[in-house]
Amino acid sequence: MGISSLITNPFPGTDAVSAVANALVYGIAILVLIGAFDYFFGWLERKVIAKIHGRHGPTYVGKYGILQNLADIVKLLSKEHVVPKSADAMLFMATVPLMLATAIFLVLLLPFSPALVGADLSLGMLMVFVGLSFMPLMIFVNGFASGNKFAAISAQRSVMMIVSYEIPLLIVLATVGALAGGYNIAGIVGAQTSGWFVIASPIGFAIFFVVMLVEMERPPFDMREADSELIAGWLTDVSSPYYSLVLFLDYTKVLLGSLLTAILFFGGWLGPVLPPFVWLLLKGFVIAFFVIIIRATTMRAKMDGLLKLGWLWLVPLSVVNLIITYLIFIR
Repeated sequence: MGISSLITNPFPGTDAVSAVANALVYGIAILVLIGAFDYFFGWLERKVIAKIHGRHGPTYVGKYGILQNLADIVKLLSKEHVVPKSADAMLFMATVPLMLATAIFLVLLLPFSPALVGADLSLGMLMVFVGLSFMPLMIFVNGFASGNKFAAISAQRSVMMIVSYEIPLLIVLATVGALAGGYNIAGIVGAQTSGWFVIASPIGFAIFFVVMLVEMERPPFDMREADSELIAGWLTDVSSPYYSLVLFLDYTKVLLGSLLTAILFFGGWLGPVLPPFVWLLLKGFVIAFFVIIIRATTMRAKMDGLLKLGWLWLVPLSVVNLIITYLIFIR
């Protein structure tokens, strides 16, 4: 498949050079969006959680503490980078950049409007699922490559959690595909012109949102670490510069999960008056805000309860939701 069939030009031009140039412009614009979201989300999360908990949050560096994240980035990057002697240095250093590259690639796959499409693939949503399935493998490799038994155990804990929730995720995606008549992401949005899928499949939305919290390792599913613990799970041995990449990865996954939720269940870019991409971003930002609220107001789940929730409740519930959707909307 050539580049002209993979890339939909967001700007006029039909030749190969124009297609490549437009793809570069589109990619740079999305990278700027990711960077801006990650920075703003990190600041907003600290302010909102502080407000809920009766604290101030970032205050002194810049107006309303808006430059605090910049100061923290400089601090993290200025510290010494250390790799444990017992670690497999190549694997240990490669995993987080690979996960970050995968998350950015998946954001690039998402269409932001009918004209702003990175890769118009007929099975685009399944491609996103395959990319998400790549994350647990990298977590597993990082934990064992660190040479720290505690990091290795924590990596197994994270992998068990994420893998347990990928089955209901796939079933929910099958439900959305049945409603939309395919797995093309733009087609899924177009199928919601007569009504959002959150109305047709509220159970599917609830399952998907829980699964996205798990995939993002966000509270109450933060099996990687917790505020009451003194270690950072499979990231116990990472240095400050490496940890800055991890933060960028975490916030990028929040953006990805929020946009996916908006696309699959809230009509994506559909909306009146405003440009289509603005509607998608607004819906994604609202969902990301609720991700912050959940972190500030919920307690961390126990591992056994979390696995039971995935296997004993969400898997059968997702199957029942698929059957109900078929009987009501497809048959």
